[in-house]
Amino acid sequence: MGILAALMKRRQFLTSSTTVAALAAVMPALLSRAAEGSSPVGREFYELRLYHLRRGPMQKRFDDFMRQAAIPALNRAGVSPVGVFDIATGPDNPSKYVLLPYASPAVFAAAYEAMATDAQVLASEFTTAAPTDPPFIRMESSLLLAFEGMPKLEIPKQTAEKKPRLFELRIYESHSPKANRKKIEMFNVGEIDLFRRTGLAPVFFGEALVGSKLPNLTYMLVYDDMAAHDANWRAFVTHPEWKKLSTTPGYTDAEIVSNITNVFLRPTGYSQV
Repeated sequence: MGILAALMKRRQFLTSSTTVAALAAVMPALLSRAAEGSSPVGREFYELRLYHLRRGPMQKRFDDFMRQAAIPALNRAGVSPVGVFDIATGPDNPSKYVLLPYASPAVFAAAYEAMATDAQVLASEFTTAAPTDPPFIRMESSLLLAFEGMPKLEIPKQTAEKKPRLFELRIYESHSPKANRKKIEMFNVGEIDLFRRTGLAPVFFGEALVGSKLPNLTYMLVYDDMAAHDANWRAFVTHPEWKKLSTTPGYTDAEIVSNITNVFLRPTGYSQV
């Protein structure tokens, strides 16, 4: 077998094996949605990564890698926009959140192959770091399916206008998959719309298919600053429609939400979100 043929066969194997692994991971949740008559067609998948770092050179090396190698490779593979965020308020600082939107499981698989074969990625200091000087402490990852009520990520107007922005990442855990689906339903039938009308600007909403703290849903909001955050949430929680929706039997927090995690994030200078 010639070198070119061997490389092509390896590429096909990587693509097919990664696709199978990706689909196998998400299939139980997708089958569950299909059984309920809910189709993921037209809805994005999101991977939300959390890189735990140490203060010092590790932080700069991560930023250099993402800006110079990882994001260009991901964009070429069809993953865009890529969001990279520092923790403004929250645990485990320094850490970096990375948000990756995928149009389909096939794009998800192609991105993993791209990162495993891209010349710039493979040559980077981040990739070639020695065991005694690792690129990060550890990485956590969740795979999410976009809500029907917001099937695609929305780039904030502040990003498009190159203005400062503050992001809020919220994770809602539930005591059972049924309760988690009920909270998702609550967002789809009215809560997302009310967010928009009271000034709360969403970036994405996703149901966790793979990850920790399951079952859960995760979403992100964006603000000009903390003052805007406070004003917009105040408008939301005092709105008559929210008071009615949140006290509707089946939709109360006591029935469907068991824990909420809240983290405030600042985008890096090279973040595309």
